Amino acid sequence: MQKKIVNPWSWQNERNYVQAVEVKHVESTLYVSGQTAISADGVSSNADMRTQLKEAIQNLEQVIDEAGYSCENIVRLNIYTTSADELWPHFEVFQAWTKKQNMKQATTLMEVNVLFETLKVELEATVVK
Repeated sequence: MQKKIVNPWSWQNERNYVQAVEVKHVESTLYVSGQTAISADGVSSNADMRTQLKEAIQNLEQVIDEAGYSCENIVRLNIYTTSADELWPHFEVFQAWTKKQNMKQATTLMEVNVLFETLKVELEATVVK
């Protein structure tokens, strides 16, 4: 697999994402459904945004690991949140995780009216091998 990062600017670097990722010679692709702060028993969290973001990241990692992929190879990551204003103060959690995983992914952040039950943030990924 070959990955090429396309960044015509540098401002996005401090936010830990890239403008585009070109991938060639892919062995396989994993499309991960949105992962949230839902327990293994299927119970939605009613915790604060920071806690839910950490739990969503853990759940995303677990799905990717169990599928035999690596978070480093996430090429697309969509973030859905019920409040961008509430998410921003905790965005360093996301940035620290992407740095730790050595990720260079295209990312879109979208504010939505509602997520399932009490959920505040959802992460949806595309991963390649």
